[in-house]
Amino acid sequence: MNFTRDVVDAAPTSRRALLSLSAEGNRRELTFGEIADGAARLAGALAAHRVGRGDVVMTVMGNRAEWVLALLACFRIGAVALPCATQLRSADLRSRMGSAEPKLVLADAPNTETVRAAGFTGPVLTVPDRRLFESPRAPAAELGPDEPALIVFTSGTSGAAKPIRHGQRYLTGQSVQAEHWFGAREGELAWCTAAGGWSKSARNSFIAPWLRGATALLHDGRFDAEERLDIVEREGVEVLCMAPTEYRMIAKSGGLRPLPSLRHAVAAGEALNPEVIDLWRQVGVIVHDGYGQTETGALTGMPIGEPVRPGSMGRALPGFRVWVDDGELCADPATVPTFFLDGGPEPWRTGDRVREDDDGYLFFEGRTDDLIISAGYRIGPVEVESALISHPVVIEAAAVAAPDSERGQVVRAVVVLQRGADAGPELARELQEHVKQQTAPYKYPRIVEFAPELPKTASGKIRRAELRGSEG
Repeated sequence: MNFTRDVVDAAPTSRRALLSLSAEGNRRELTFGEIADGAARLAGALAAHRVGRGDVVMTVMGNRAEWVLALLACFRIGAVALPCATQLRSADLRSRMGSAEPKLVLADAPNTETVRAAGFTGPVLTVPDRRLFESPRAPAAELGPDEPALIVFTSGTSGAAKPIRHGQRYLTGQSVQAEHWFGAREGELAWCTAAGGWSKSARNSFIAPWLRGATALLHDGRFDAEERLDIVEREGVEVLCMAPTEYRMIAKSGGLRPLPSLRHAVAAGEALNPEVIDLWRQVGVIVHDGYGQTETGALTGMPIGEPVRPGSMGRALPGFRVWVDDGELCADPATVPTFFLDGGPEPWRTGDRVREDDDGYLFFEGRTDDLIISAGYRIGPVEVESALISHPVVIEAAAVAAPDSERGQVVRAVVVLQRGADAGPELARELQEHVKQQTAPYKYPRIVEFAPELPKTASGKIRRAELRGSEG
């Protein structure tokens, strides 16, 4: 198999493959013919620098066309792509270099200095550079399904990020979630907003759209709620994939409005609160939540064509076998075509607490180490956070355990408020009473603190472990 040959080269050459928008507003469209030629020539440039099968190539650049071409060039010759987010600093890159030992780095101009500051002494190719795309075209290698294709680091919500290797089958294996959850159709415009370097970006920025014959949109700019909506409207985006944090921020911005072009929306990365789903529903957008891990790829998703159950991350994707054992979600690696390269025959324990209803729909409750046990009650942070977010002045919230001499632990909430809200004792009491009205009273936060923002990974996940260590 070879993803570049079998999917990109095989597509109609005149079909639009990529719409790339720069932070400065520049707009660039590329056909599959142009993508195929650019990837083959960049692969030739890599080969000229003695990059071959199994060699690791690190990329450090924004969401731009050259990032897609860089990954495709690696896939074409059997090199292993290691995409890194531009938010990473030299120490982060140094750690990744030590783990993955890249032979070459492709970086855009703003990040070349960061790569060198990380201590990399090998070749660093800077994009854009026309000369890289004037090399002879490299042929597509015949690759086995378990040969390495991609290294993605975990987000590191509770510790150091770890490298996860994926085989070639990870790429074409995305066809399951692409059809049954992501849901793009031939000729549509699909936008996954995740920054390069994160698991969701690697599989949904262009792989999932192209497996469905859709066009991928890339935007190389910082998050801005109004700009997101403007781009969807202006470009006619039909499928939107965003992190729950982004859905929350837009919903609470006050600017949420109907988006006539948007046919389908999906969320993944952490649980999407029912209250946020309802706000989007009010403007005609039905958000389908899903679940996956860096190690596994997507495992579950809210099925297309069925009524959305707010708060649920859906059911297992077709052909995937997952189950709940003692409150923890488990998966059978043999049934998951995207499972990481080193996955063995033993059941995969995700470390995530999940409950299942009578119809097989799954509901995320939190990491096993995020569970709060207060006076014998087991409290998942997500349900407390959802109750808090349903209050009109709350933008975001995180619930963690705080030690207590009587109850063992109590719920501590760290809350981000709308601008102008009075973050004082009176509002804290109001939020406590609000939670009691929204869910079981024993779950209410006995400690309420206010913060300008929550600590997050670069992929937008809340660092609850950091909050647990910062009480007061």
